[in-house]
Amino acid sequence: MKNQHWLYQTETRRKLWIAAIVILALTVVAEIFIHMHAYFSIADFFGFNVIYGFLSGVVLIVIARVFSVLLKRKGDYYDR
Repeated sequence: MKNQHWLYQTETRRKLWIAAIVILALTVVAEIFIHMHAYFSIADFFGFNVIYGFLSGVVLIVIARVFSVLLKRKGDYYDR
């Protein structure tokens, strides 16, 4: 078996997922103890920053997918 890069190993991916989930959970828990000074009334809701960040990421991924479909060329594009 070929030696894989450490990011492609199953154990490493699982550890990275767990680390990401723990960090996200800590950001939600930190909001209990830290008062956020909001400019808009909607930003005063608990977990707003987490939800806003997640939805922004989803929107960016959807936009990237749409652009990839619109701008994709066939595999023989440069051969013609």
